[in-house]
Amino acid sequence: DYTIEYYKQIKKKYGKGRERKTEIRNFETIVATKVIVANEKLYVNRIEGFIGTSLKKDEFVCDCSELDDILVIKQDGSYLITKVTDKSFVGKNIMHIALFKKNDNRTIYNIVYRDGIAGNIMMKRFAITGLTRDKEYNLTQGKENSKILHLSVNPDGASEILDIFLKPKPRLKKLKLELDFSQLAIKGKNSMGNILTKNAIHKIKLREKIKGEILAKKIWFNHDVLRLNSSSEGIFLGEFKDNEKILVISKDGSFKFYSYDLSNHFENDILFIEKFNPKKIYTAIYYDTKGKYYYIKRFALEESQKEEQIVDLESGLKLMELTDETYPRFEIKYDKSKTKREDEIIDADEFIAIKGWKAKGKRISNYKIKTISQIEPKIIDTKPEESIEEEELLNNDIEFEIEDTTSSLKENLTNTKIENDSENLASQMKLNL
Repeated sequence: DYTIEYYKQIKKKYGKGRERKTEIRNFETIVATKVIVANEKLYVNRIEGFIGTSLKKDEFVCDCSELDDILVIKQDGSYLITKVTDKSFVGKNIMHIALFKKNDNRTIYNIVYRDGIAGNIMMKRFAITGLTRDKEYNLTQGKENSKILHLSVNPDGASEILDIFLKPKPRLKKLKLELDFSQLAIKGKNSMGNILTKNAIHKIKLREKIKGEILAKKIWFNHDVLRLNSSSEGIFLGEFKDNEKILVISKDGSFKFYSYDLSNHFENDILFIEKFNPKKIYTAIYYDTKGKYYYIKRFALEESQKEEQIVDLESGLKLMELTDETYPRFEIKYDKSKTKREDEIIDADEFIAIKGWKAKGKRISNYKIKTISQIEPKIIDTKPEESIEEEELLNNDIEFEIEDTTSSLKENLTNTKIENDSENLASQMKLNL
């Protein structure tokens, strides 16, 4: 107790102006492979079979970190997962090399392979979700001289239509086949696949790429480590696919767009992080430090490749409030020492129209404002009310049409030559009706 009191007195006496500048965060959920910076570059020599970060004269593959795993698929159908190194031999005739993501069931591999030296031509679709590191597996049935004839890697589950040209031989009339991978079921990576043909193939040509039907990817944001994840940690941002973006608005009013790649890094001054919706309306209140006035503006954001500012900080503008409420309201309290004006509440949607995010906005008041605070939003009943006047007008229109039709009928009967015969008269009336 004495020691605690001693430190409290030190803090009280010398602590002013020396407040904590660091932030205490929970580190229990951090996974090293998710937070390490990809500051290495991976290269490959496909013919000789070497991969590594030191092969700078060879083919560039991707950015990586020293903790990443690499997936390598070779032409004979063998494949393995290995760690990133300066230089390592994985086998000759590499067909595919990329960063490996564990439990990735969205990336679909489509292959056509020959089973042995003269066996059947097989086809299959599969995902690679997890493997033992540095252990070699095989996508074929493992027979000697098996060979992958076609391989496509589709992060979004896409497929393709191929034209298969066969080698001519006696009694073989049809030399061209069509293969639509979208009609082929996705099975396990160890399945042998389906028989495409028993004849030898001359060449394979891509006819058409078919958009993937994989469901959108669910993304969460973990505030503890400031990272995205797909494992339900943190707040749910939404389901993403194709080129959809994540919008991040900082506390100073700057905003930036990100992809939903799980390797993205974020700063800790986040005000809003959400799936970008170009139709969403925001309301901002900012203070002009030079003019000494408060302004308000309503706007929708537009996608940009660079960081933008809702308010121009260099011009002395300071963001005070930002909300995405549809019908926000603000309580304005005036400085009673400067003006006798009564405090008021403004409805943002009535006070100012929606404009571009670069617009200056509208000055809230010419009087000295003490505080501005957001209060409960206005509730709008979107259910249309039945109009009694419209109903009465509709009934009147119906009556008018009936009367007009009756008078028209009478006029027609008068102007028409009607014979005395009652049967003819009845027929004429039916005709007019």
